[in-house]
Parts: sequence; structure tokens; C-alpha cells
Amino acid sequence: MKVVLPVLGLLAIIGAWWLATIVFGIEPFLVPSPADVVAEFLEVPGYLLEQSLITLWEAVSGFGLSIVIGVPLALLIVGSTVLERMFYPLLVALNAVPKVAIAPIVVVWFGFGISSKVLMVVLVCIFPIVISTASGMKSTPGELVELFRSLDASRHHEFFKLRLRHAVPQIFVGLKVSITLAVIGAVIGEFVGSSAGLGYVISLSGGSANTSLAFAAMALLAIMSVALFYGLSYAERKLVPWSEEHRVV
Repeated sequence: MKVVLPVLGLLAIIGAWWLATIVFGIEPFLVPSPADVVAEFLEVPGYLLEQSLITLWEAVSGFGLSIVIGVPLALLIVGSTVLERMFYPLLVALNAVPKVAIAPIVVVWFGFGISSKVLMVVLVCIFPIVISTASGMKSTPGELVELFRSLDASRHHEFFKLRLRHAVPQIFVGLKVSITLAVIGAVIGEFVGSSAGLGYVISLSGGSANTSLAFAAMALLAIMSVALFYGLSYAERKLVPWSEEHRVV
């Protein structure tokens, strides 16, 4: 049922979309039918898959870099009240700034290559990772902490063997939020300045009114996001079997 119900939901949406284009006589250049989108994909499958791989690499690279930066930063924040008061407001402020507004500046600083796209992904992803990691570290039950201390456990052991282990399920919550945002960040970067990627394809097709190509690119982005999300959920089930969070996905 976990597979059947989502498939049925997708088929229902596609059927309603197809029916709407027929009943209301919508022109293909405004809203193409599912058949038009499939036909467009079949015309240039190699090109679209090549652009998909570019966007996927940008998203995964930026996501990985966000973990490398975000998790240690959260551990430092949790371990020091001074650092928490110093960096938390800055992180909130950075997250509040629309990434579309930052993107042109990032392109000016880092150029039109992959670096600017990866940085955009990091800017989009890092906040949920830091917040979920810090929240998980702080949510360790007090009785467990007292038990650890009664056994003369060092602060180092308490921090890494108790608090971090207890925080792992919460960390995965942030990672699953960030993995879908990673694709969005990559596309934002491609919109502003790029010559490749699905975001570039959508921007280019919009300028030429080729909405079928734009819809095909958006469908690939959706498939990519779903695959990344459930791939991460599968990794969570294998790496964190004690977590109950994976039961809802």
C-alpha cells in the first residue's frame, strides 16, 4: 500500500490535468497535456537527462557540504552558550533573506560555474540542518544525562555517546527537509546565471514559450526530489533502526 497509494494519487492528478486541458480547450503553449510533455521528453531524452545529472550533482554536492559545515557548527553552538548567542541570530538572519535576492551576488562573486550553484544549495540547506541537530542535542532526557553523570562519564562521553546518539533521529529530520531544498537551491542558481542544468532549461524554454519542455524539466526535478528524499529515508532506516521517524514516510 505504501507504493500503491502514491501511484494512485499521481495517476489521479495526471488524469485531472489531462481532462482539464481537453474540457477547457487550453492551448498547449499555455498548459500542455501530459501527452505533449511525454512527447517533448522523447524528442530530446539524452539532453534532458544530461541536464538532470548536472542539477543532481549540484544539489548533492551542496547538500553534502551543508552537512560537513552544519553538523559541526550545531555541535559547537550546543557546547558553548557564547557561540550560541553569537551565531544563532546570524543564522536566523541569513535564513530570512530571500535566496533569490542573494543569487545574483553569488554569481558575481563565484561566476557562472558550478561553485555558485553549490553555494546556493548550502545557503538553502544549512539552516534546517543546524537547527535540527542543535534541537536534537538539547532534547536528551534529563534522567539519562543524570544517569551518565552518576557513572562518572566524562563530558566528552556524555556529549558524543549520549547526546549525539539521541540526536541522530532529529538530525535526519533536518536532513530530509534539506535534501528537497537542495534541488530548489540548485535551480535558483541556474535561473540566475548558468548555461546548463534543468533550471537553465526551464528558463530557456519559458523565453521561447516551449512550455512542454519546461513541464518535462519540472517533472524530472520532481522525480529527482522524491528519489533523493526516499533514498535518505531508506538510509535512515538502515543507520538509525531505533528511530520512529521513518514510520511516517
